[in-house]
Amino acid sequence: MAAPAADPERVYAIATANRLLTADLLESLTPEQWRTPSLCEGWTVREVAAHLVPPADDYSVGWLVKVLLKYRFDLARMVDETTREAAQRPTAEIVAALRDRADRRLDPPVTHSLGPMTDTCIHLRDIARPLGLDVDPGRESWRPALDFLVSRPAVRGFVPRDRLPRLRFETTDQAWAHGEGPLVRGPSEAVALVMAGRSVALADVDGDGVAELSHRLGAG
Repeated sequence: MAAPAADPERVYAIATANRLLTADLLESLTPEQWRTPSLCEGWTVREVAAHLVPPADDYSVGWLVKVLLKYRFDLARMVDETTREAAQRPTAEIVAALRDRADRRLDPPVTHSLGPMTDTCIHLRDIARPLGLDVDPGRESWRPALDFLVSRPAVRGFVPRDRLPRLRFETTDQAWAHGEGPLVRGPSEAVALVMAGRSVALADVDGDGVAELSHRLGAG
């Protein structure tokens, strides 16, 4: 199924709503819950929360090059170290910053607005799933996120090149499908999470392609 062009206003609105939803969730957590390991490998809920706070300054190519030079073009190291530094702030300060900057219109190079929006969907569940909470962006938010995860920009930053080829992905809660090959099928949230590398969501998908995807994720 071909991906429709994303409406920028809708993309920004989804990102804003998801940040506010995440702020509400974070505000209700205990100190122990803030220390819970998230689905984002190596990060607790605290680090994911800090990562979701939009930067104070706008992204630009010049800013990105300057930051990457500092980290010798190791993007993963840059994200991890800056996130851990930001996560040292008090929880109340992290939540307040997430609320205050919830409507920031992020449009970074390469992924543009769909990248940060997809981040808000995936990372909300990175926090909520390990805590056993059903706070979810909803299928209307997952649709553009799914479209992004199978796009060329996503392959350049979000999804390893060899994870999705020769598999077909379908959602059971809305009309969305991508790819050809053995089938991986499930709710939009679970399909998006497995495409984003969260092996815990393999339990919520089925089809003859699940075993191969599990192998690609190192889960079987």
